[in-house]
Amino acid sequence: MSISNFYELTFNLPNGTPYPVEDLKGKTILVVNTATKCGLTPQFGGLELLHAKYNPEGLVILGFPCNQFGGQEPETNETMVETCEINHGVTFQLLEKIEVNGKNTHPVFKWLKSKTGGFFGSRIKWNFTKFLIAADGKTIKRYAPVTKPEKIEADILKLLKK
Repeated sequence: MSISNFYELTFNLPNGTPYPVEDLKGKTILVVNTATKCGLTPQFGGLELLHAKYNPEGLVILGFPCNQFGGQEPETNETMVETCEINHGVTFQLLEKIEVNGKNTHPVFKWLKSKTGGFFGSRIKWNFTKFLIAADGKTIKRYAPVTKPEKIEADILKLLKK
């Protein structure tokens, strides 16, 4: 893949409108594949806490809903945002539902997986796999689905230079 940094990628908001990726330049980004009916769904709360605490300092959390793991994201793009807001208090940016593995893997996850490995190779194991991207758009750290958002806080602080 010839993409050198995250800011060269494109993706859409839940309504299909392209996300303004240029707005992310210079920000620390946490990318998460999410699902509203997963056993790990309580992590939405921890992600929202990180968003509330560090968004003013340059952290952007991007949630990419995915239904590839046990059908745990049955919501449509339209209902998923509302479900996350009402049931989990989510205000961080959710995006269009995508695939993270297989022939229809979204380019964001193709790129992230090409830059990081995992316990089972580059394949995404489950919902709530997380990728922390530094402000340079190149430096990435990958976290397992079971890694709670609060366990990432120290790494976020390092990238925010706190």
